[in-house]
Amino acid sequence: MNVPKNLVLACGLAAAMVSAASVAPRAQALPAHARAASDPQTGTTARSLKALDYRRAGSSVTIYFVPTDQASGASGSAKVQTKANRIQIDARFTGLPDSSKFGLEYLTYVLWAISPQGRAVNLGEVVNKNGNAQLKASVDMQTFAMLVTAEPYYAVAQPGDEVVLDNAIPEKMLNRVENVSTSYNLISKGSYSQSNTPIENAIFGVDRKAPADLFQARNAVRIARNAHADTYATASFKRATDQLQQAETAYQDRKNSKIVIAAARNAVETAEEARVIAVQKKAEEDARLKAEAERQAAAAREAKAQADAAAQAAARAQADAERQAADQARSEAEKAKAQADAAAAAALAQQKEAEAAKAAALAQQQQAEAAAAAANQAAAQAEKEKADMRAQLLAQLNAVLQTQDTARGLIVNMSDVLFDTGKYSLKPPTQVKLAKISGILLSHPGLTIQIEGHTDSVGSDEFNQKLSEQRADAVRDFLASQGVPASSMTAKGFGKTDPIASNDTPEGRQKNRRVELVVNGAAIGHAAPGAPAQAQPQ
Repeated sequence: MNVPKNLVLACGLAAAMVSAASVAPRAQALPAHARAASDPQTGTTARSLKALDYRRAGSSVTIYFVPTDQASGASGSAKVQTKANRIQIDARFTGLPDSSKFGLEYLTYVLWAISPQGRAVNLGEVVNKNGNAQLKASVDMQTFAMLVTAEPYYAVAQPGDEVVLDNAIPEKMLNRVENVSTSYNLISKGSYSQSNTPIENAIFGVDRKAPADLFQARNAVRIARNAHADTYATASFKRATDQLQQAETAYQDRKNSKIVIAAARNAVETAEEARVIAVQKKAEEDARLKAEAERQAAAAREAKAQADAAAQAAARAQADAERQAADQARSEAEKAKAQADAAAAAALAQQKEAEAAKAAALAQQQQAEAAAAAANQAAAQAEKEKADMRAQLLAQLNAVLQTQDTARGLIVNMSDVLFDTGKYSLKPPTQVKLAKISGILLSHPGLTIQIEGHTDSVGSDEFNQKLSEQRADAVRDFLASQGVPASSMTAKGFGKTDPIASNDTPEGRQKNRRVELVVNGAAIGHAAPGAPAQAQPQ
């Protein structure tokens, strides 16, 4: 039986994540399909299925496995024998699909036993050979359910949510055996992959003929790293990476396959140990930070309560003083008493006005700060959207014609070869490219296009100036015929006045014979950071 060495450590974490079991005396007939409920906060999915008390079922029982929607063609059976202090299982499966069907990160299958309390025990790896597999295992539990899941490696401590087979309770057992409804948690698929992780190269590399155990080792180390084991379980993670390197080196040195597989399986089990430690420590750290935040919040509430009490005491003291003054005024004269009462009333009114003014000022300050923060966030988001739009437009234009992001705008370069020599008529291929450019520009309303014609120094100034203007006008007219608003375009010829290369060589003159489309607009903002500045033609 292939049971990972770190299973004892993982049970502590798995027990903290499983849900409580509910007992259902005399359960109904053949097992209902397991019910699943996703928990987006923990990244797990809770399921439930029927468990069987095998000691009460008899010394030898045969149960069957039914497929889930994930593997409709799969099936299996298991002969379960009750021994003195163990339950022995001989399971056989057929019709298993390749585990990579569920994602490149899934490299194997694992058979699980689930207790009524939701504790999951890894019974071993189900090695798929052309859709068939056999596994012999034993477990110290008396009552449990069984299922098969696709996994990234054999040593996982908790089942994933890619369930392919569930156990079925034989009908003949329903009258003899008490069924238990078991609830347990599954690790979601997202825990094994990240959108920014190149999974295929990380697992398979360039040599697809390497042993499957080496693929699992690479996958286990990758998943442990994704779980921040390099931060929370540094020693275990380093040991796993060292063991993986030993396996890689042994394979590269063409050592005996048993040496490679042994080193790879050591790396798998150590990486899973590191992942479990990291998940647990991360959860403990999150709990500690939450407790500290709650403690600080309680301290803040206590401080505020004390401040409020002091303010109330001060107000009471002031009121007492005013009452004493009023009493003294009454003893002197009725007139003095009236004046003292009036003074006390005025003072109290001023105090309330001052408190109201202070509260209003504080509220205005908070509103102003909130408005400023919202404005800053909106401005930042707007700039980001402009930058994203600019990058998208640059990529789209560049896919048709060479395009650069400059301080002047996005410059689309039409080389001389897109025109007949010495002419301004557009070649058919040029029209196709400009039609594509038109479609791109029309999908981004609000853009302005400055069309600039340029020539080399061959020929007279008058000829070059006129040819550059004609080519710029031809491009503008074609774009307008494709629906680009004429009001958004300007066309201008610069003749030979703005070369981008030396006119002393044929190559330089060819570069200088060009038409450039300078694209700008508020929707795409300014030039990308680091974009080269380019002088604007005069």
